[in-house]
Amino acid sequence: MLKNPFSIISPVQLRDFHESNLDLFHKLTSRREKLKRQAKFKRISKQIGSICLVISHTAFIIALLVLAFHGMIGIIAAPGLAACFFGMRLKKKKKKSRSQSNYHQGLERLCAQLDISAKGVYILINDFDTISRLVWRLHDEIEHRKAIADMCIRNGKIEVLKEVVRELCMHDSSFLEQLKELEEHTKLCFHTINRSRKLVIQEIVDAQPLY
Repeated sequence: MLKNPFSIISPVQLRDFHESNLDLFHKLTSRREKLKRQAKFKRISKQIGSICLVISHTAFIIALLVLAFHGMIGIIAAPGLAACFFGMRLKKKKKKSRSQSNYHQGLERLCAQLDISAKGVYILINDFDTISRLVWRLHDEIEHRKAIADMCIRNGKIEVLKEVVRELCMHDSSFLEQLKELEEHTKLCFHTINRSRKLVIQEIVDAQPLY
């Protein structure tokens, strides 16, 4: 007559929970791959920019040489113009390089955070799937025992009751092992959740600006 304790959550609820976690996992991995492509594109753009810079410098030097060959004024002015040009380019390049370096570091850090988050969600998905299988195995076992008990009551024969009780006692050890396995997986799942929470909190604390 007692209610099955494993009926507290339905298969539909477990499936919805699984789907929501799977959707989160796909969003995290998709965002991570997008950032990786973005970082790769930035690296390629930087390499192309460096090549263009070399070409522009070469063209400027050639122009100065042409100017120098066409008169004394060019010979006098060329060193000063070259120094001014290269000084401005070097200053601009250093500033741009510092900015790009900070940007790439931020991208790499964000990619690492997304990777850790995706792995954590993936582990939780597997843990919850294992727990749900164990829960429904125990749920079916209890429903089976309830059906047998109901049959005994309706039959009313003491011999049948004794045989059923003997069979149930024989399977008690297996049932307790399944309960223990469920308990261990539940503890493991809580441990994973707490560890993930600590990682998230640590990332939030590290991201706070220092005053």
